[in-house]
Amino acid sequence: MPVTAKLSRRFYEQFGDDLVTEFVDWFNAVDDTYRSDLQELNELNFARFDAKLEQRFAQQDAKWEQRFAQLDGKWERRFAELEIRVERGFSRQNTLLVRWMFAFWSGSTLTLAGLMIALTRLR
Repeated sequence: MPVTAKLSRRFYEQFGDDLVTEFVDWFNAVDDTYRSDLQELNELNFARFDAKLEQRFAQQDAKWEQRFAQLDGKWERRFAELEIRVERGFSRQNTLLVRWMFAFWSGSTLTLAGLMIALTRLR
């Protein structure tokens, strides 16, 4: 979209319509050339900026993935340690429970046997 240069009437009178029109056309051609060059330069700069931005996003994405992988490894290790501790606690509880059951049933069996012997002797 060229910007048509407006020149004063005196300029037209001094140099003539043909020369001034050619001069204005030349200005418009130069303006078009500069505009297209500027547009190409802007597109190239934007493409470079976009490539750098994409590269930096990719680098940050890789860093985040690495950090999440480290955290995931830490959490897996901690959960495994917790699971081992819980299993050890349950096995200790089971051992204590079996001991108490043995003591209870032994005492109950001895008491019942003694009662049965006492009852059979009474008859």
